[in-house]
Amino acid sequence: MKQNKYDDPDFFAAYNQMPRSVGGLDAAGEWPALRALMPELKDKRLLDLGCGLGWHCRYALQMGAKSVIGIDLSDKMIARAKALTDDPAIEYRRMAIEDIDFEARQFDVVISSLALHYIERFDDVCRSVFEAVVPGGSFILSVEHPVFTARAAQDWHYGTKGERLHWPVDDYQQEGKRDTRFLGSDVVKYHRTAATLINTLIEAGFTIKKLSEPQPTEEALAAYPDMRDETRRPIFLLIAAEKS
Repeated sequence: MKQNKYDDPDFFAAYNQMPRSVGGLDAAGEWPALRALMPELKDKRLLDLGCGLGWHCRYALQMGAKSVIGIDLSDKMIARAKALTDDPAIEYRRMAIEDIDFEARQFDVVISSLALHYIERFDDVCRSVFEAVVPGGSFILSVEHPVFTARAAQDWHYGTKGERLHWPVDDYQQEGKRDTRFLGSDVVKYHRTAATLINTLIEAGFTIKKLSEPQPTEEALAAYPDMRDETRRPIFLLIAAEKS
């Protein structure tokens, strides 16, 4: 299923009010950890799967990337990314991640930020990326952490006074579709265990170089105090993989 919630006007409006939509990468709690996983980008050809508003595409160009292609299924996302970008070296295409069919060895680096938990067939995407990246090339991705996606509710357990007591984990081993709520809308996500995520990359031919389960930095916590509870359980899993 190719899900496109972001072209819903109400959903897109709500998304654009999120801190990361307003403040960009500096407002994304996981950004320092994701940036640390990236290889040298100078003179590299980069593909961004689920590019959203284009923050990572523009960062890659700032770091000297030779060319950047960002794809996203949402017309609204692509239009907004283009409006925020003023450089012909970045090309934005409306395309589903499931439909990528680039030339073999077309890219040096492929990234994907918080998009692949919306994709039903992660294995197909991994194989397509493996073909599209050069030997020695990198696949850097972030997804919602399996601890976060295990339960469809994706919410805390609250005390009698509304205080957040703990984050419940259940049905962890039961992989598959989760009917969740995000920004006031029904959204389909796909839960996979950490082992499945890692082994699927390995089976596609990648070597795992590093994992990260980041917490917000002290700077981010100072700027966005609401992030404090994000230090109590992992919300994101970041993976750096390399084509052997």
